[in-house]
Amino acid sequence: MNQGWIYREQVKRSDAGTTALDYYTQRYRHSSRDEWQNRIAAGQVLLNDQAIAPETLLQPGQWLTYHRPPWQEPAVPLGFEVLHEDEDLLVIAKPAGLPVLPGGGFLDHTLLGQLHQRYPHDTPVPIHRLGRGTSGLMLLARSPLAKADLSRQMRKRQIHKVYRALVGVGDMPDQFSLTQRIGKIPHPVLDYIYAASPDGLFAHSDVQVLKRKPSSTLLEVAILTGRPHQIRIHLAFAGFPLLGDPLYIVGGLPLLQSSNETENFPVPGDCGYHLHAYQLGFIHPSTQASLRFRCAPPAELC
Repeated sequence: MNQGWIYREQVKRSDAGTTALDYYTQRYRHSSRDEWQNRIAAGQVLLNDQAIAPETLLQPGQWLTYHRPPWQEPAVPLGFEVLHEDEDLLVIAKPAGLPVLPGGGFLDHTLLGQLHQRYPHDTPVPIHRLGRGTSGLMLLARSPLAKADLSRQMRKRQIHKVYRALVGVGDMPDQFSLTQRIGKIPHPVLDYIYAASPDGLFAHSDVQVLKRKPSSTLLEVAILTGRPHQIRIHLAFAGFPLLGDPLYIVGGLPLLQSSNETENFPVPGDCGYHLHAYQLGFIHPSTQASLRFRCAPPAELC
């Protein structure tokens, strides 16, 4: 069991006059209306640090806090390998299945939670993220200088990232580029989700075929931008979704239905796809040395 968590948020002007029950039911659809009503009635939801009734009307500027009791988190691989460590930064190999940040039922069973246990006073800060089902190289800052400089390198597209990905067979060229925009679209459970969208932000991926097999194709993908789930979305948009991806389908859009009435909608944190951060290159913020790292991929991606 973890220690529970407090979710704190301020009521916006657009939510004025909404009841507390309607607010949580409409905004956080992972739980039913009855579940939210029971939580409010049990005093787990406070308004300006005071207990409220489900029918309490909200006003702009008020603060809501949901005190989630401790819960048993799903089991995930918690270990990670440190490939490089100095006073400024950390380069690690994240296993597939380990979430980077809290969310979706995970709190302590995350990379950030494990980093906090290992570095309790100066917890390294992720410069970029990997999806829960994605394995491989991650870069983290350990000093204010590194955080600022590496973040600048990310914004200016100076951090070199190459992935291995596995898709099905198809009539694809040996090399091609994808520049479909990626943005937010509505989702019935998560409020929104990232997908191919003409109104989204520019994204650029360069793809090279490494190996064609009878039932799969091994790809190397260099990303020049770092949009959420970029490789999964781009390859699905091109007609080649990652093998085993439960979420993104042809067209770069999420699957917005469950396979049967008893299952939940697929979400980005669901695993099963094959994606690995294989190469990482950047300039060290203190020494200005050019650093390059490789992380051996799993057998399916060799």
